[in-house]
Amino acid sequence: MAHTWDPERYLTYADERGRPFVELVARIGAVDGGTPASPARVVDLGCGPGNLTALLAERWPDAAVTGVDSSPEMVAAADGLGGRVTHEVGDLRDWVAGAEPVDVLVSNATLQWLPDHLELLPALVGAVAPGGWLAFQVPGNFEEPSHTTRRDLAAEAPYADHLAAAGGVAVPSSHDPVVYLDALAALGCDVDAWETTYLHVLEATPEDPDPVFTWVSATGARPTLQALPDDVRPVFEAEFRRRLAAAYPVRADGTVVLPFRRVFVVAHVPAGARG
Repeated sequence: MAHTWDPERYLTYADERGRPFVELVARIGAVDGGTPASPARVVDLGCGPGNLTALLAERWPDAAVTGVDSSPEMVAAADGLGGRVTHEVGDLRDWVAGAEPVDVLVSNATLQWLPDHLELLPALVGAVAPGGWLAFQVPGNFEEPSHTTRRDLAAEAPYADHLAAAGGVAVPSSHDPVVYLDALAALGCDVDAWETTYLHVLEATPEDPDPVFTWVSATGARPTLQALPDDVRPVFEAEFRRRLAAAYPVRADGTVVLPFRRVFVVAHVPAGARG
C-alpha cells in the first residue's frame, strides 16, 4: 500500500535527524581529496523537505544542486524554502543522471525503504563522474524496540489481517557497513564505511508525553499506521504508545533516551570504476 509523508511531522526532530547528514557530508573529499576539486553537479536522492539539501548548496556554492524525492508533499515543502536548489519529484529507482554524470551523489536515510537497494549500487556508481563521490546513510536500528515493537504488534490480531488486506506495507531495512564496503569495493571504489549509535535525548512534555512515538510515527511506523482502517488505528496506536513507553521510560529529569544506530558509506569513484 502506498503511503504519504508529512513534512511538518518529519521535521519535529530536525536537528537530531540532520546530524547524521552533516557528519556524512563532512567525509566527502570532493573539496580536498578528489577530482574535480569543485564539483559542478550535486544531487541529493531522497531530499525530503529540503532543509538538508540546502546545506549542500552552502558547501559547494558554485555547484548546480538538485534534490529528488518520490513524495510530492516533501518536494512542495522543499520548494517553499526558496534558495538556488532545484527540486523534482522522482523515484530513486528510476532516476538517471542524464547526459552529464554527477560529481557528488548523496542519499540520506532513503535507501532503507528499497529492499533491493544493494542491486542499485552499480547504477548509482555509474551515475557518478570519475573522481566523484557517492555518499549515503541508512538507519541500522531495526532490531531496536522502536521497530520490533511495531513489527510484533502488527503481527497480532486484528491488525495483521487489516495490513494483509491493504496489500502489505513498506518496512525499512539495511545492511551492516561491511556489506556496503564489499559491494562498492567490488565496483572499483575506494570506500569509507562506518557506524555510529547516537543517544538522542528527547523531552517528554504534557503536549508530547510519548516522544519516541512522535519520532517513529513520522518515519518507520508511518506506513503501518496509514494502512490501518480509521476505526482500528486508534487502538493500535494506544497499544503501540504503551509498549514504547515501557521500552523507553521517562527518566527523572523528564527526558527519554532513544539509541539510534546509523550506517554511513562514502565511496570515491576513480577513473575506470563506473558501473
